Amino acid sequence: MAKLIVIAAPSGAGKTSLIEALLKDSTDMKFNLSISYTTRKKRINEKDGESYLFIDKKEFERMLENKDFLEHAEVFGNFYGTSKSWVEELLKEGKNILLELDWQGAVQVKSAYPSAVTIFILPPSYKDLELRLIERDLDKKVVIEKRLAEAKKEIEQGQSFDFLVVNDEFEKALRDLKYIVRQNKELPKERKAIVKSHLQVLLEE
Repeated sequence: MAKLIVIAAPSGAGKTSLIEALLKDSTDMKFNLSISYTTRKKRINEKDGESYLFIDKKEFERMLENKDFLEHAEVFGNFYGTSKSWVEELLKEGKNILLELDWQGAVQVKSAYPSAVTIFILPPSYKDLELRLIERDLDKKVVIEKRLAEAKKEIEQGQSFDFLVVNDEFEKALRDLKYIVRQNKELPKERKAIVKSHLQVLLEE
């Protein structure tokens, strides 16, 4: 049976890097990574058709009216969406799919496909998250502050996901992610306890 995996995280939690490593280390599972449509402006390090499918708002609205999206969301004033037909066709062919989304999109996919596995990546702390956002040097200070404020809301929503992974140390987080994707079961007790303690601190801050 084809797997439909959805991975979400706050900006700066290391989601994209973990997904890239997961795909590299899981070639036997032949995952198809979805490329989202977005109205966001292309960054210097991005390529159309690889990072995202960049379209204008008018085109996005047309696709929305035609019900072309399996899920869609507005994030920081920009719109994102996943092609419904692309997902349906691959699942019919028995191919594994990996979706990199925000929590809103993950909820919509889970509603359409209850068997989908949703995984939320947690940062070890808000200080770590802020440092990562600063170091990647993609956003102005005011945008970073917005992302940090939004992260708190995202983490609250992330509690409802099937599985949680904390990106405290990259290799350990990757190992946890691969374990969940392959086994579809809870992490070993030690790692699960670490996730629980980080989540508690993040929710209390």
